Amino acid sequence: MTNAIRMDATGGPDVLHWQPIEVGKPGAGQVRLRQTAIGLNYIDVYHRSGLYPVELPSGLGLEAAAVVEKIGSGVSDLKPGDRVAYASGPVGAYAEARLMPADRLIKLPDAISDQQAAAMMLQGMTAQYLLRRTYRVKAGDTILIHAAAGGVGLIVCQWANSLGATIIGTVGSEEKAALAKAHGCTHTIIYTREDFVGRVQELTGGAKVDVVYDSVGKDTFMKSLDCLKPLGMLVSFGQSSGSVPPFDPSALSAKGSLFLTRPILMTYTAARADLALSAQELFDVVTSGKVKISVNQIYALKDAAQAHRDLEARKTTGSTVMTV
Repeated sequence: MTNAIRMDATGGPDVLHWQPIEVGKPGAGQVRLRQTAIGLNYIDVYHRSGLYPVELPSGLGLEAAAVVEKIGSGVSDLKPGDRVAYASGPVGAYAEARLMPADRLIKLPDAISDQQAAAMMLQGMTAQYLLRRTYRVKAGDTILIHAAAGGVGLIVCQWANSLGATIIGTVGSEEKAALAKAHGCTHTIIYTREDFVGRVQELTGGAKVDVVYDSVGKDTFMKSLDCLKPLGMLVSFGQSSGSVPPFDPSALSAKGSLFLTRPILMTYTAARADLALSAQELFDVVTSGKVKISVNQIYALKDAAQAHRDLEARKTTGSTVMTV
C-alpha cells in the first residue's frame, strides 16, 4: 500500500486529503514509478478549484521526479532503476508511487538532482516554449514578464538574459524585486505601488516592448496590451487573478495590429520528439549555468494543502517542491 493526495470534490485547499491507494502493475506502454520529489504549479490550483475540470474523485499534479520500479510490455527505452522526470498528464503526481505512460517520461542526466527536476520540468519547459517557440526572443528584444519572481518568471529572466534581451518584470514587493534582479531581470516594477504601463513607457523611452508574457490574467490583460509596440505579441499563459473577460478583437488592431495567443505546455510537448527537444534545451541551459533553478520552498507531500494556501497567498517565490 502507498499513499497519495486525493480529492473527492473541487474547492479550496481543504478538499485535498492524504490517503492510501492501490497502484497495481504497469500495463502495456506503462511504467511504475517510485516518486521522490513532486512539483507544485499553479495549474494544480486550477484543477483543484474546478477551473480546469477533472474527473472526480481524482489525484492532482502533473510534475515529478521518480525512479522506475517496473516496466510494462512494449517499454524498451527504460529499465528499473532509471531516474526520470515528467511534466504532463494524466494528473496524479501527488503520490508516493504511480503508473505513468512511458512515452511521457524523460531520463534525467546525472547533473540534475531529483529536486531540481521536480522544480523545473513544467516551469522550465514552459519557459522554453515561451522564449524559443511562441515568440522567439533574440538579442536586442525588450520583454515584459509578469510575476517575475515566480517559478516560471525566474527561469524566463535568466534565460532571456542569456539571449541578450532586456527584461522588465513586475513583482509585488521589494524582496521579490531584488530576487528577480538577482536572476537577470533588467528592470523591476512593483505593481502594488506603480502603474506598470506608465513605467514601461518610461523605461523604453516610449518604444514599449516586443512581447508580454502574462500569467496573471484578468488583472493585467488589457494593460499588457498597452505595453506592446505595434506588431507586438501578448502571450497569455495563465490566469492567477482570474479568467480574462470577453473583449472585442478589434482592440488588437486599434492598439497596433497586435498578436494574441493563449498557449499551453501540453500542446507544445504533445509529440514525443517535441517533448524530448524541449527537455534537452532545458537541461542544456541549466547544466551550462545560464539558468539556475531556485527551489525556495520544500513541503512534505502530505502537507500539499498548506503548500496550495501559500502559493495562492503569494507567499512563495521561485519553485516549490514536495517530497515523500
